[in-house]
Parts: sequence; structure tokens; C-alpha cells
Amino acid sequence: MNDATEIQAALASARTIAVVGCSPNPDRPSNAIARYLRAHGYQVIPVNPGHREILGETCYPSLAEIPGEVRIDIVDVFRRSDQVAPVAEQAIARGAGFFFMQQGVVDVDSARRLEAAGIPVAMDRCILVEHASRGIHGRNFEGPRQR
Repeated sequence: MNDATEIQAALASARTIAVVGCSPNPDRPSNAIARYLRAHGYQVIPVNPGHREILGETCYPSLAEIPGEVRIDIVDVFRRSDQVAPVAEQAIARGAGFFFMQQGVVDVDSARRLEAAGIPVAMDRCILVEHASRGIHGRNFEGPRQR
């Protein structure tokens, strides 16, 4: 957990990031970070049961409802700590590549289950801070990932 090498590898190789708890409000951290990630070339999939579209992207009610053919490289969670477990279970079922719990979000039991399933975890860490501090810039991918 919180392994610097695994965080670096995930951020350097990821293309698609599901932002769970993404808000349509531009003043909310989840929205600002989703915009930052998009500006750095990642495909962002907003996940929020209260919205159909955020940032011009289809918004899904849960990770489980994102089409199965879409590979989720990173799950970035903006939910209270007591709401992480179901998201972690869906990430395990989806075979997500990496699981970020934003600053202030801590669920040690879920982190252990994720890691036991082979999914590395960053807990109580901000994906924007981690990305910016590692010098990963300009992920200019050429269109959507081929499936």
C-alpha cells in the first residue's frame, strides 16, 4: 500500500481513470481533479448515481455499470471512508489496475482485500498531487484505447 513505485507505474501506464464520486460542480475537488486528469491525456469516466453526464462524458451510477469492454486502469475514490467497501468490491470484480483513495479516505480492510486480489492501493493520497510530483506530463494519447 502507498508504494511509490506502484503509484508511478500506474500513473505512467494508465489511460482510463474512473472517478467515483465525481461532482458536476466545478468548485468540488473531484471535478477539478477529473478536469486535471483529462487535461493530462487520461480518459476520465465519471461515476455518480445522481447524474447522467459530467464534463461532457457519460456518467455511470457505479463501477459495475460501466460497460464491461471498458478497461479501468485506475479507480479514484471521492467517497467517505465508510462507503469505500462496495466500490472496492466492484473494482475487484472489474479487475481494475489500481485503486486510489483520495486524501482523508481510509479503509484498511478494503485496501487489504484489494491487494489480496492483486490490485495495488494508494490510500489517503491525492492523485493530482501524486501525478504532479512525479513529473508525468502531457499524456497525449491518440484517441480512445483499442479494445
